[in-house]
Parts: sequence; structure tokens; C-alpha cells
Amino acid sequence: QLDYALINAFADGGIGDRSLREVAEVVGTSHRMLLHHFGSRDELLLAIVDEVERRQMAALPDSNTEPADGFAVMWADLRRPVLRPFERLFFECYARGAQGEQPFARMLPGAVDGWMAEVDKVTRGTADPALMRLGLAVTRGLLLDLVATDDDEGVDAAAQAFTDLRRRAGAPG
Repeated sequence: QLDYALINAFADGGIGDRSLREVAEVVGTSHRMLLHHFGSRDELLLAIVDEVERRQMAALPDSNTEPADGFAVMWADLRRPVLRPFERLFFECYARGAQGEQPFARMLPGAVDGWMAEVDKVTRGTADPALMRLGLAVTRGLLLDLVATDDDEGVDAAAQAFTDLRRRAGAPG
């Protein structure tokens, strides 16, 4: 697991032009030590994204939660302003991967499959895969909107509308 100081050092400033030396100074180590542990700056970024995703997956509601309520609980957690820098970092890395840039392209299958597998595990296989994917897509779309606009009120209203749609549909998953 990564040290919070290291995660915060990158999340606070985004990827930009920040060097390993700058990050190492912030967290009280050397750039050589970071290279020794991660191999490259890009591998460090992926390690940070992986760790933040792992922590978010650990917060999934249990299997007794209704899908609409589960979405609302996850949204309330993910939309917290303290997570915004981490979400920006995720989308920066994700976009680089979508362009085929290595090593970021490696994160793409897991960015969906990992969540699908975790929700499937938590729901003990009762969730509809199409609805799981839709929930993930809505969540990511709303988060992207939120990091781009900082329109908490508008994005929260859209999340509530999705929750209400799920509740009215009453479909499992």
C-alpha cells in the first residue's frame, strides 16, 4: 500500500510537469528511492490510481443494500471534495491510456472489469451485468462532469435523478 503523503503529493498537483524530484522532496525521500520502488514516474502514477481505486472498492455497500440506495451511498462517498484531486488524476491517466499510451493503456480493462468483479462479489452474483456497467458509466460520467465544472449542485441533482430512475425501475443489479 502506498503512503498517503505520496498519494497526496501527486493528487494535489495533478500530473502536469511535476518531476519525481519535486514529489520526492514533498514526501521526504529521494527521486532515486521512488524510481527504485516504482521504476518510473508513470508507474508511480498507476500505482497511485490503483491504490485509490482499491480503497474506493472497499467502500462498496453490502449485498443487502437496494441498488438505488447502493448507488446513492457510493455517490455520496465519491463526490466528496477531498477526493476531487484523486479523481482528476484518475481521468488524466485514463485519458492517456485511452490514447494507447503505455503504461497507462494497461489500466483500461481493469478500470471496468475490476469494478464489475467487485460489485459481482459484493452482490453474490445477483446484479445484472448491464446495469452494473450502466451504474459505473453514470458514476464516471458524473465524476468527470464534477471535476470539470465543480458544479456540485447540478451534478448532485443528476445523481439524484439517476437514483430515482433506478428506484422506480426496481430492477435488481
